[in-house]
Amino acid sequence: MEKIVLQGRGVIPGIVEGEALVCADSITGWGGIDPKTGVIKDYENINKGKSIKDTILIMPGSKGSNGWSCYFGAARAAGSAPKGWAFSRIDSSAGVASAVMQIPTVVDFSKEDDPCVRVKTGDYVRLDGTKGTLEILKTSSQ
Repeated sequence: MEKIVLQGRGVIPGIVEGEALVCADSITGWGGIDPKTGVIKDYENINKGKSIKDTILIMPGSKGSNGWSCYFGAARAAGSAPKGWAFSRIDSSAGVASAVMQIPTVVDFSKEDDPCVRVKTGDYVRLDGTKGTLEILKTSSQ
């Protein structure tokens, strides 16, 4: 497989590897996840029923009200948070959630490197919040 590295901007430093969970329509914050288990409850989400726990969560940005970051912070407190996350574009709620979560975070990718388009759920990826990169190490079809 050809090396695929998507360049964004690192926000929270650190390097993590794991399976990608791509939520191209984001996840509703208020009630969109069960913070105790990390299971997505958002009825509009294609990944409803899957857990964000220990994944590299990829979303375009936040979705919903200011309480969005609270649910992800509660998931972290319960041990059900993702290992890291990437946002196509940072917004205020995603920024607050990143600060609360303190997990490696990469944001602000170019249109050509949009992880919601380039990465598929199940791909094995490396997220580097220091360099601001998201590398696809193995596609889910391999």
